[in-house]
Amino acid sequence: MSSELITLFMFATMMVLLFTGQRVFGVIGFVGSLAALWLWGSGSAELPFNAAFQVLNWYPLITVPFFVFMGYVLSESGIASNLYRAFHVWFGPVRGGLALGTIGLMVAISAMNGLSVAGMAIGATVALPELLKRGYDKVMVTGVIQGGSTLGILIPPSVVLVLYAMIARQPVLQLWLAGILPGLMMATIFSIYIYVRCRIQPELGPAMPKEERDQITWAEKFSVLRAGILPIVVFGTMMGLFLTGVTSLVESSVVGATLAALAAAVSGRLNRKVIEVSTRATLEVSSMFLWIMLGALTFSAVYDGLGAVRAIENLLLNTFGLDPWGILILMLLSFMVMGMFLDDTAMLVIVAPLYIPLVKQLGFDLIWFGVLYTITCQVAYITPPFGYNLFLMRALAPPEITLGDIYRSILPFTLMMVLSIILLMIFPQIAMWLPNLYTGR
Repeated sequence: MSSELITLFMFATMMVLLFTGQRVFGVIGFVGSLAALWLWGSGSAELPFNAAFQVLNWYPLITVPFFVFMGYVLSESGIASNLYRAFHVWFGPVRGGLALGTIGLMVAISAMNGLSVAGMAIGATVALPELLKRGYDKVMVTGVIQGGSTLGILIPPSVVLVLYAMIARQPVLQLWLAGILPGLMMATIFSIYIYVRCRIQPELGPAMPKEERDQITWAEKFSVLRAGILPIVVFGTMMGLFLTGVTSLVESSVVGATLAALAAAVSGRLNRKVIEVSTRATLEVSSMFLWIMLGALTFSAVYDGLGAVRAIENLLLNTFGLDPWGILILMLLSFMVMGMFLDDTAMLVIVAPLYIPLVKQLGFDLIWFGVLYTITCQVAYITPPFGYNLFLMRALAPPEITLGDIYRSILPFTLMMVLSIILLMIFPQIAMWLPNLYTGR
């Protein structure tokens, strides 16, 4: 049987099992192990064990639980809510000001946690009820929260960029630096859209009533500002130590987790419930990452053993007759399709070993490609009808927000994210300026 037919069989089996509701890591590992036994017999049973040792030897993976713990402590202790209160007080007088503040909240949460799920959860539970209570249009604000949550895997400390760095053998710091300006660019595009639309249609995002504004004193404004700055200080200290070379990547993750716990303790919010919930959630997320990587490495080892990487290179380079940019666009489109069924981690460890050598052969920068990959994954997550984040939003949103509302809300933000991808392809320096500045190129 040719490698193309085996590829078709493996991916078809994987998709069928995923549609039955099985766990992603179980499906990937099962299909990889089954294909290995089918092709090479009992001796191939060593593949999963070799994959396990690969996972355990990836030292930077130690950062994942610390970054996740940092984000959960800041959110569960209510420190992230203080930040939203600061945005509420300072942006409330502007039309659409609370929606603009929500985008600011999402940027800050991204800098705390590095996961889009955390931004979605905090936005839906903290910001959404407040926005609806103040008369904001439910369709628009649902889109704001979903769009804002996509910044979570782009702005440092992005956990997904850490994993990409290990697979692509690229410096984590340069990938983090490459994600900053594109993330801020997307946040700016979202903010301009919200501001202009609320100026044209004031009923979508009414300003805070004058009588309520008059009740907030300047002392209270500066008080909530001080409380809201605390999580930014935690992130700034962690990144500052890393960028100046005082701490390594792993040490920086420990510093971030420690500072988050100290910030919660100083504010009087570090109790047994916060520690228990944060620790449990950290274990769940970290274990999920490890199991997915274990299964996917088994899958990709079989795939590589078949010579499928070379087959795909031959297919894209010689059979279709596409130029390098056409091949790159085809790759990004495949990410969008797969992102409707797989999470970013599973997709990364399955597809990256196939695409990264080809991207390098085509002459594209792997740092720049990593940023394109992360944005494309998030577009897939919010694209109807199967986007993963759409169903997560439905589970978190109040009953008055229907699935139809969620589908309609996300269309403008999907278009803006596609615009961001196009801008990055036309102007790669948006992503590469900070890494080049840091390395002195």
